[in-house]
Amino acid sequence: MCIRKFRRWVKSFKQQKRKRKKITMSEHQSQPTRRHLPLILIGGFGNFSTDDEKKSTYLGFNIGSAYHHKKGENHIYEGMILRFLKSDWQYQDATNVVFYRGKEIESEPIIPRKIKYIEEMSLQGEALPYQLQRLKDQGIVEKFQNLQANGLFSGNRVIVDPTMALKFLESTEEPYRSVWVFRYYDLDKRNFESYGNALVRLIDCIREVAADEQGVKPKVNIIAYSMGGLVIRQAIQETYPQSNLHAEDYINKVVTLGTPHRGITFQLLQDWLGTEAEKDLERMNPQNQDDIENPNSFWNFKDYFPLERLLTVVGTNYRPYHNWSGTWLNRLFSEANEYGLNYNRSDGLVKQFAAQIPGAPRTFVHKCHGGFDSLITSRESFEVATRFLFGNVRVRLRMIKAQISRGKDLFGKSEFFLGVSIKPRGVDFELFHQSKDAENCYGPFSEENLSDENLAFPWADDNKLIWEGYLDTIPIWEDESIQPKDLVIRLDVYVGERDLLGIGFSDNLIFREQYYIRALLTTTTPELYLHKHELFSLPDFQPEPQEMMRMVENGWHFDVLGTGFKGRFCIEIDRIPEQGQPEPLI
Repeated sequence: MCIRKFRRWVKSFKQQKRKRKKITMSEHQSQPTRRHLPLILIGGFGNFSTDDEKKSTYLGFNIGSAYHHKKGENHIYEGMILRFLKSDWQYQDATNVVFYRGKEIESEPIIPRKIKYIEEMSLQGEALPYQLQRLKDQGIVEKFQNLQANGLFSGNRVIVDPTMALKFLESTEEPYRSVWVFRYYDLDKRNFESYGNALVRLIDCIREVAADEQGVKPKVNIIAYSMGGLVIRQAIQETYPQSNLHAEDYINKVVTLGTPHRGITFQLLQDWLGTEAEKDLERMNPQNQDDIENPNSFWNFKDYFPLERLLTVVGTNYRPYHNWSGTWLNRLFSEANEYGLNYNRSDGLVKQFAAQIPGAPRTFVHKCHGGFDSLITSRESFEVATRFLFGNVRVRLRMIKAQISRGKDLFGKSEFFLGVSIKPRGVDFELFHQSKDAENCYGPFSEENLSDENLAFPWADDNKLIWEGYLDTIPIWEDESIQPKDLVIRLDVYVGERDLLGIGFSDNLIFREQYYIRALLTTTTPELYLHKHELFSLPDFQPEPQEMMRMVENGWHFDVLGTGFKGRFCIEIDRIPEQGQPEPLI
């Protein structure tokens, strides 16, 4: 009897604690920004040992891909670290500024000689040499002393290295434009509580180091690969709330690349694994992640962080993944709505549905989980992430209505699928990919008007949202050679049919066509056109009247017509200010 009462008390306490957190979160909404902010990169691991990760300098964010059949900027992608340093974003590497240790560092830090000389000479009233006086005039000495006064040089397993911090402060004019790597596996303790505490500590260190001349401490942006996304969620859903703090006051935006937010389907095998990785793998157990009573379930993420400030990048190409056991297990442990062994629907390790959080923006890239040209080594991830972090335009594509007029075998069991791939002008990659090979098209639909509910692969929201993406028009405005000022994206629309019984003309290609959405940018509301060609790139091109899209209350409507299919879609465009929520152009 006493045990039952105790269990009821524990359950009641957890419910009260969770309710309190939700209330405080709902009452607090800080504003996002697209300005440059310090960027933290977090890698992932899930093996029995972290030895290989400890040997990696940048957790794989330094590894890129070469495409010998492409030219120019599309030929070589140098990896995320180098691309941030070499791109127009002009970030600076700050990796060595922070150290991670297996135990707390209690010894007194070694203060750089420059700082000692300045302090000694100032006490004696002596004039400082020019270089040292410059450090003092620029506020670098004061900032360094603040780091020391706040205990960031010792007393923790995550510490700022005094020498590297001074070197960083001397060499950069904009500490906001800095990229950091969170080496959480160097802490030795393999548990998420340790990871969350260390990440919060790192964010505090970065904000102190990167504070501006007025002492304003910036938020940070985070890009996390694989299990690194679960480390972020630990900080957001547990570490910050335990101190009655709001993660959104410290973290601006988050991008996850192939993170198993909902767990890994073959987690049933954990009994076969070693005990060292048991706690790590337990966090990826689908049953735990799906339990709404679990505070760090993906269902509860919305109560701790604004969903619109999380982008989940989902991989869809399991075929080239080097871990064949993972791809085989994903097929073996398929979900009920995946039609058994016929489908994999993963990036080779993480299921497509598991890499998403309901309500958060998502995008699909046709890359595998790891290895060459993967989620962590491909240019797509960099381009998608930077547009989400810094883009000044948000675009949404919805289906209004549709009608299929061919296919559907009389004696079979036909089902239809709708997919769209989206590519911006001037680059050789897609911001969003759906295809038959990717196994991620919307459907299956049994109705010719695509009005089915409870789809196995559902719409992105309850209003038939196909794609929500982010673009950057600032380079277009600044480049005088671009005339007229226009924004162009290419849509590759696909409608296919599959006959589950294999009778008649099964697996038909119902419709496939490419369209170009072109927006003429003005200081007011842009004009949108739908083209089936690229003649708009000619200097004296004039669009036909029928190519102009019809403006409606919340966007622009356009029709897609062809043999076997006709559909009406809506494109919505929002302006993203430097600070604050997106604002509709209409």
